[in-house]
Parts: sequence; C-alpha cells; structure tokens
Amino acid sequence: MKPKVAVLFKMKSKPLEELKKYCDADVLLYPKKEDLMEVIHQYDGIIISPLNKIDAEIIEKAERLKVISCHSAGYDHVDINAATKKGIYVTKVSGVLSEVVAEFAIGLMIALLRKIAYSDKFIRQGKWESPKLVWSSFKNIESVYGKRVGILGMGAIGKAIARRAKALGTEILYWSRSRKEDIEKEVNAKYLPFEEVLKQSDIVVLALPATKETYHIINERTLKLMEGKYLVNIGRGVLVDEKAVIKALKEGKLKGYATDVFENEPVQESELFEIEWETVLTPHYAGLSKEAMLDMGIQAVKNLLKVFKGEIPEDLVNRDVLKIRPIESIKML
Repeated sequence: MKPKVAVLFKMKSKPLEELKKYCDADVLLYPKKEDLMEVIHQYDGIIISPLNKIDAEIIEKAERLKVISCHSAGYDHVDINAATKKGIYVTKVSGVLSEVVAEFAIGLMIALLRKIAYSDKFIRQGKWESPKLVWSSFKNIESVYGKRVGILGMGAIGKAIARRAKALGTEILYWSRSRKEDIEKEVNAKYLPFEEVLKQSDIVVLALPATKETYHIINERTLKLMEGKYLVNIGRGVLVDEKAVIKALKEGKLKGYATDVFENEPVQESELFEIEWETVLTPHYAGLSKEAMLDMGIQAVKNLLKVFKGEIPEDLVNRDVLKIRPIESIKML
C-alpha cells in the first residue's frame, strides 16, 4: 500500500507529480485547524508551508503520521517537541532557498543604507523639485562598501550572505553557536562573541532561527551596544523586540532597521510605518521566487520520500526522533 500524504498548500505541479508517483496524495488548501484535526489520522505524511501551523493538538490526533516535511527553511510553525515525542520525523529544505534569501538580505542592506525605498516614494510623490534639494537632503547617506558586516547565525543562509557581502567590499564578523572554519577561510570571516559582533559591526544581519534562546535576542539592552549602527532582520520576527527597536530609532540611537519579518504577521499597523527614512519594510517574502518555490517543492518531496524509504534526510530537524522511532521501522517504500 502506498503511503497516504496530504499537501496543505498550493505546491508547484512538478514536485506534486513526483509525489504522486509514490504516494496517494491529497491537496488540502490551507485547512482550518479543526478541519485538519478531523482528517489528520488518515495520513502517513504531510507537506506543509510556513502558513500551516502544526501544534501539539494536531500532532496528538495524528495516529499514523510518520513525517512532516516543511516546504521552508524555517520550522517554528511545527511543535518539534510534540512531534519528536510521537516519533514523527520533521524535515526542512535548504540549497537554493538559502541563496534566494541571502540575495534578499543584501537587497535590504543596500536599500537601507542608500535609501532606495525612501527615494522611490520621494520621487513618486512629486518631491523632486530641484537637484539642489536632493544634494542637500541625501548627502549623508552611506554606502555598504568598506563597512563591517556582522552576521548573527552562520548556517547556510548566513554563509550565503557572507559571500555576497564580501563581494561588496566589506569585512565579515560573525557569531554562531559553533565556529564555521570553512567560511572563515573562504571570506576571511572573523568569529567573535555575540556582544562583540554587536559592538564592532556597522551593519548587523540576523540570520538566526526562532528558538527559546534567540527570542528577543535584540532587545533594549543589546541595542545599547548597537548605537549608531544598522540592523537587518532576515531571520524571524521574534528575534527582535520591536518596541525597543522603535524606541531606539526614534531616539536616533539606531541608524536604521530593515526587516522582512515581524513579531506578529501580517502587519497592518505599526509605529515603524511612521519612520520612513530609517526603515525598509517588506512582507515576509524573501524566500519567494519562482525558482525557489520549485526547488523547495522538489526538496520537500525528496525529504518525505527518503523517510518512507527508510533513509535519514540530510535536513532532518529533530535527530532525537531516531532514538524514539528508528528509521527502519517506518519504511514504506
């Protein structure tokens, strides 16, 4: 019998076709929690987007579930502890997604320092009255070239950001849970303690996952170490205490803030909207590109099929699950 799988979002056709070669697949477009809880017991595997929250209550109902394959690099929308306790394998994707997100991070960095988003709005509003006005108003903007870029989190995305930032003529500092000697050799990145990265960098880039340890890692205390610096968040909204950032921006202590992620999404009202010169705000779409969507779909399907084949995926998130339910015991293909 083929494994029964539910895809909980609109996935690209090519990976969906590949999935259907090996599994009985249903597409359930963004089901409500109560609706998913009624049917989750039927499935051996699910493929989910960041918009599909899989909490402990859903997992408790998942009697047959063996694998949750995330169509994303992040996995904070899954209760990992609950999944692990139940012997459910959780996977994520990497590869081209890291490159796409890193590209976006550099775009945010340049837009923030060179005031590109502000300038676009400036010209559309008919404010370009004379060259003199531009020269007088924009003469203090800064370039990325020659800056010290501090990257917090040196996983696949952090490394991809480091390579691009180095190509822009910057010096790379970083902090991560462990040293990454490969990127140190490749771009001459310098490993420093967390607080030293904040103190010594001109631009700080957040590329960390959302965990208990990283919650509000940028807060009123750590922002004091970043006076006169720029902050770019490409990780998760909860890494930043937004109220503290807004306060620092309004007081002129933080030079600028660019972010693709927010504490509570979607965002329709925020004091950040009022701070135009010092901010660049985008609606959590750094990983969205046609190429990335296709690649993520292919990887998400590949990860799910590997579990069903009794193979351990490289991007297995919860490796402790191997002690609870050996991979050989859930082989179905």
